[in-house]
Amino acid sequence: MSNSKLSASQKALIAQLQADIVKGLPGVSAQNKLSPVKFTGKYRTAPENHKKACVMGLIYPEGSELHMAFIERTFSHPDDKHGGQISFPGGKLEEEDDSYLIGALREVEEEIGIPSDQITVIGQLTELYVFASNFLVYPFLGYMDQTPKFIPQVEEVASIVSFPIEKLLQADIIDTKDLQVRDFLMKDVPYYKLNEHILWGATAMITSEIVELIRMAKTTISI
Repeated sequence: MSNSKLSASQKALIAQLQADIVKGLPGVSAQNKLSPVKFTGKYRTAPENHKKACVMGLIYPEGSELHMAFIERTFSHPDDKHGGQISFPGGKLEEEDDSYLIGALREVEEEIGIPSDQITVIGQLTELYVFASNFLVYPFLGYMDQTPKFIPQVEEVASIVSFPIEKLLQADIIDTKDLQVRDFLMKDVPYYKLNEHILWGATAMITSEIVELIRMAKTTISI
């Protein structure tokens, strides 16, 4: 993999993303476009006994394109309800984490080996409750100035999926299918086609908000 750096136009896009997030997020309406269940309220109401998690959508240059990092989770933990799925790097908020952002940055370093001082935070996204595992997820968006050197945590990460952002913006990247999830068949689940991988569920919903933000930013800077 070549060590690329951000171009002037890519820097302009990221700067616009930062400005747009300050103004306001696309939020629930953008997330719900990729909701796997009809009753999207399931993703909005966390019970009092919920756990907290933090994730990071990480943008960086690879070749001449901007990419975003996803991870394929291992099946190493029998109680992990998301084993084998595609997700953002992230995990449970720990007691020593002083903030959700610190938790997200810590998890990125643990799972894919990127130190926090190499990441610039673009902003915080809309939180999302994952009812299957009882986690309220706090997502962040960040970027790196150059191509990262990933060091996957083998116990947690089966592979790293580096995917071009431009492909995420294409209409035909989204499809639907029936998914067997443990002992339950979910019908007509929307998902992103990440080559041979299927990105669905809460991570797809967060990705949908990021995609909407990128579309907005690209429209603005092209004026």
